[in-house]
Amino acid sequence: MDVSEARARRLKTLLEQGFEFGTYPLFEGHIAVKKYGCAALLKPVSNDRLEIAAQPSYLVEGNIAVKVQQGGEEWFVWKSHRLPATPERQQQLRRFEEELRRVLEE
Repeated sequence: MDVSEARARRLKTLLEQGFEFGTYPLFEGHIAVKKYGCAALLKPVSNDRLEIAAQPSYLVEGNIAVKVQQGGEEWFVWKSHRLPATPERQQQLRRFEEELRRVLEE
């Protein structure tokens, strides 16, 4: 992946703001960013920009979960594992997404 100076600055800013990087083998060419127990996949869209590739979510067993409703309750689910989508977890997810978007839009 060719990294421009502008993209490198954004990645550096993410690190400075406490985000961690990772990868997922199923999403080659994407950068996973994690913070507050949440994660999102970023994809390069030009030589200097990154954008969120899919809806950010909470991590379950170290994997990006989907939020579902079951029995009138919301859950973060990955395979057979699930966590209740408590108000605290949902707030962490909102904060994560807001901070991530703010850096990507700079």
